[in-house]
Amino acid sequence: MLTYDLALSFFGIAVLLALAPGPDNLFVLMQSAMWGRRSGLVVVLGLCTGLIGHTLAVAVGLAAIFAASETAFTVLKLAGAVYLLYLAWGALRAQGRTHSTTEAPKLATAKLFRRGIIMNLTNPKVSLFFLAFLPQFTSPTRGSVALQTLSLGALFMLATLLVFGALAWFSGTLGERLQKSHTLQRLLNRIAGIVFLGLAVKLALSNR
Repeated sequence: MLTYDLALSFFGIAVLLALAPGPDNLFVLMQSAMWGRRSGLVVVLGLCTGLIGHTLAVAVGLAAIFAASETAFTVLKLAGAVYLLYLAWGALRAQGRTHSTTEAPKLATAKLFRRGIIMNLTNPKVSLFFLAFLPQFTSPTRGSVALQTLSLGALFMLATLLVFGALAWFSGTLGERLQKSHTLQRLLNRIAGIVFLGLAVKLALSNR
């Protein structure tokens, strides 16, 4: 099992890593700004659910496949890039509302949740990161390594939930105000489309 000091130090590092700018941060930022606070929090829950998959992959050794196989890594990253291009296309085509209202536009909760999961699971670099990062905090002398890995993954998800949740809340609050203007809403959609496009290109060109 993890010791208290080890768990606390790992959690602190995980919070710092979650705060560091990256694709997931930008994804949460734009989704929250486009669809509002509640929707942004749903996306965050989806991203955290995706982390469960990466944690399990490390625990059972599946992540090692992506480290060893260039083909597996390429297939997964291209799938992620295609999905981001799909989101970029949808954002760039969006025209926004034709009149102002007091509420932000809504997207189905299940769809937003699914976006978060897909965004996270189709990024093989997350699995590789977990494969390199989590084992550094495990030791056979403390019991089951798989159980320790799952515990570390849970701590990482908690840190991500807190940091990304705060980001979604503040970004969503700003977005809901901007979306009261049809012009600003269209501009926000264009910015989101460009951000998703940039993330797709970055993911497609990434190396192990």
